[in-house]
Amino acid sequence: MKPTTIPKTNALRALDAAKVAYEVRCYDYTEHGGTIQAAEGLGLDHHATIKTLILEDECKKPFVCLMHGDCEVSTKNLARARGCKTVAMCEPATADRHSGYHVGGTSPFGTKRRMTVYVQKTIYDLEEIYINAGHKGILVAIKSADLDKALPGLTVPVDVMQNQAVGGMDCHGAGPNGCTST
Repeated sequence: MKPTTIPKTNALRALDAAKVAYEVRCYDYTEHGGTIQAAEGLGLDHHATIKTLILEDECKKPFVCLMHGDCEVSTKNLARARGCKTVAMCEPATADRHSGYHVGGTSPFGTKRRMTVYVQKTIYDLEEIYINAGHKGILVAIKSADLDKALPGLTVPVDVMQNQAVGGMDCHGAGPNGCTST
């Protein structure tokens, strides 16, 4: 369901505090619609619609991963980038507790707990990205270069895409996915 009024979320407050320019975009949210629903509802490129994932390593230390909406994360490569044995998606209640947001509305900005944010390197190749604004059915359009400004000292560019995206489609020619954290 599309919000009738735009709530001032912690994500929007964090972007304001960082002096990051953004444009709010609202869409009709349905459970399990994901980034494809948001992209289709707003007429956006699914590749530029970024998903925010909350994961934990084997020591239960949480972190965030930002990935193209039409791609999947290689947890094996992400574990290598993090220097640990394994990583896994958090259960929804655990993700909510770490981020302060509800799954489906999770944003990397203004999280309850300060967490490292692993950003798929190719996200920085896009001029503008669309990412959750801290509430179901609300995205913000920002310049990809502003991620580091909005998340000071937290971002780590990595290559953690799987070779294939959802549905078996190649993820914009991503190619081999060796893990580098440059």
